[in-house]
Amino acid sequence: MVRATFFAMGLFVSLVGGSFLLVDKVVLNVRPDASQMEGFRGLFSAQTPDSKAVFDPPDWAAFSMMSIGTVTMLYAAALPRRQA
Repeated sequence: MVRATFFAMGLFVSLVGGSFLLVDKVVLNVRPDASQMEGFRGLFSAQTPDSKAVFDPPDWAAFSMMSIGTVTMLYAAALPRRQA
């Protein structure tokens, strides 16, 4: 079960990283208030003039997420089998 969990998490992170290769920025249709844009979650976000949240991932984020996801999947494959 641990093997499948790590493999699924690695696959998800790799696929999100691969999708970052295809998009330049993501415009969210919700109107966040000021308290939601503070701290870590607001690190890569910006406010457009019509106050829609824009997520603009840095160029390195796609490759970093794909490599972290791939290493996690390789770790899941290398986990020892459960002894019965």
